Amino acid sequence: MDGRLTAGTGATDATRPGARSLHRFANPGRFLRATGRLMPFLWAAAVLVLGFGLVWGLVLSPADWQQGETVRIMYVHVPMAWLAMGGYTGLAVLSVMSLIWRHPLADLTARELSPVGAAATALCLATGSLWGKPMWGTWWVWDARLTSVLVLFFLWLGHAALVRAFDDAERGARAGAILALVGIVNVPIVKFSVDWWNTLHQPASVTRLNAPGMHVDILYPLLVCALGFSLLFGAVVLARTRAAVMERRVRALQLARARREDAVA
Repeated sequence: MDGRLTAGTGATDATRPGARSLHRFANPGRFLRATGRLMPFLWAAAVLVLGFGLVWGLVLSPADWQQGETVRIMYVHVPMAWLAMGGYTGLAVLSVMSLIWRHPLADLTARELSPVGAAATALCLATGSLWGKPMWGTWWVWDARLTSVLVLFFLWLGHAALVRAFDDAERGARAGAILALVGIVNVPIVKFSVDWWNTLHQPASVTRLNAPGMHVDILYPLLVCALGFSLLFGAVVLARTRAAVMERRVRALQLARARREDAVA
């Protein structure tokens, strides 16, 4: 990894079909310039949309006729669940890019994505427990949905630990990519567990093909919150990736300077 993402022009081994067009985005200078222009708008959009959505959902939206005020936990819990699954799917896509096209930014983005994905999954589990206690009378049950989300959380943690476990960053990236691709089979299990098995968790109420199973006064603020959290998720991952790229560039410059000093000495 260090050898493929440096202060220069980035990767040069564009020998596979499609690799050349992908590797043009691996240039660290081009990446930093493009994301530098994007980041202020992304942060602003995340703050505005999420702030509006949370006020709408937590303050202005009506209470549910069955669940009362506890339904407001949904405005955090459901977006975190979507981000946990969607983020892991993105991790698998980055892993394919890494293993097939050897895209250096894919490795770096995957490395920075996994802690954020783990945090989203942890929030999903925590808010689910808070929601489950008044609804089910217990903080936790070992049903298919909760157990598969817990497995997803461990997969996130495993990837974050594995890519940092090797002195050779490229070996760590390869190992993490393989784990991510093996673990992707758990995502459809999470999604369809409430349909395949009898669980305490309610079935899908937003993504049903016929019609959403909730009133628009609850559905609309939920969708706005989901968009806001998604923008925030993307902004945090992008900021972490930018910081990692700059750290690699500084490290490469320091190494080059040390080599020049050794050559002079």
